[in-house]
Amino acid sequence: MNIDATACKEEFCRLLRSTERPGVDDVISDLERDGFFEAPASAGHHLNVAGGLAQHSIFVCKASLKVWEGLCQLDPVLEKEVQRDSIIIASLLHDVCKTDIYFRSVKKRKNQLGQWEDSEGYKVSYKSFPMGHGEKSVIMVLLSGLELSDAEMLAIRWHMGAWGVNQNSFEECRNYDTARQLYPLVAIVQAGDSLAAAVLERSAGDIDDL
Repeated sequence: MNIDATACKEEFCRLLRSTERPGVDDVISDLERDGFFEAPASAGHHLNVAGGLAQHSIFVCKASLKVWEGLCQLDPVLEKEVQRDSIIIASLLHDVCKTDIYFRSVKKRKNQLGQWEDSEGYKVSYKSFPMGHGEKSVIMVLLSGLELSDAEMLAIRWHMGAWGVNQNSFEECRNYDTARQLYPLVAIVQAGDSLAAAVLERSAGDIDDL
């Protein structure tokens, strides 16, 4: 997927500023400083190109909003329980933890003839701030000066769903289940993230590699 990094940045900032939350400009400044808008969304899977992280975040935001809008038609009470600005905040900022973990590298990969060749890509290093995934995103956003509600923090923390839960930890499993029950925003952002990666960002190459 070809990505216009400049256009992605503009759309990301427009969506985030549409919430009119105090502190969003400070978040944007920190993301610019740390290279968020140039980072890929992954090292070897979905949107593993420069600008991919911002594009993924936009897709998650749009998918989450659609999920919310559809659910509100089934249960109108949800429109009061979950605010639109909370969806935008949590979905756009769920993966800021990836800002500083990808570094350009040259990897060996097989071409269409089955021959190994050099290919530019990314390697992963967590040594900058090894805090985990969702919890790291929450901390980074708070350090940038943006206040988050409990629902927003939990939606960011648990956006990976069961993939981000240590199944050997009774406490962690209970925390995850409780967060989903208390705050519908958690499940909405989780659904948006899954739909973005599995549907909106899939490529012909991904299918060929199956």
